[in-house]
Amino acid sequence: MIRPATVADLPALSALESELFGVDAWSEHAIAEELDGPGRRFLVALDDLGQVTGYAVTRASDDLVDLMRMGVSSSHQRHGIASRLLEAVLEGTDHASRMLLEVSVLNAPALGFYVARQFSVIDVRPHYYRDGSEALVMCRWLPGANRLAEPGRA
Repeated sequence: MIRPATVADLPALSALESELFGVDAWSEHAIAEELDGPGRRFLVALDDLGQVTGYAVTRASDDLVDLMRMGVSSSHQRHGIASRLLEAVLEGTDHASRMLLEVSVLNAPALGFYVARQFSVIDVRPHYYRDGSEALVMCRWLPGANRLAEPGRA
């Protein structure tokens, strides 16, 4: 099940952040700020017992949606949760022309995941992460994109 995150999810989200991102993990305070930040959409994936197994956070601005964070607990990876989360955040992006994200060049599984879902590398951010690794900026054009409209056409 995927649903909007709530304040009650904060402890589980904080634990998951630490598991997945170590020194780059968001603090519980930072997670709380993302729950209701302007333009934010924060979704959680739950297992059959109602435990948080994954989450995705987006920020929308004008015609851009930024996939700020997505993660799935290591014990639940490779079960389609990330795919379902991505599908859920893509729903309701009719106003947007593209989705952007950043991913570590060292995260081969995530890179493969995003490339398989029509994301392309458009830029590199050197020394982006605390460990000094680069971030690849990836973009996916969205179906509602009006970027190919001819001048003078509505």
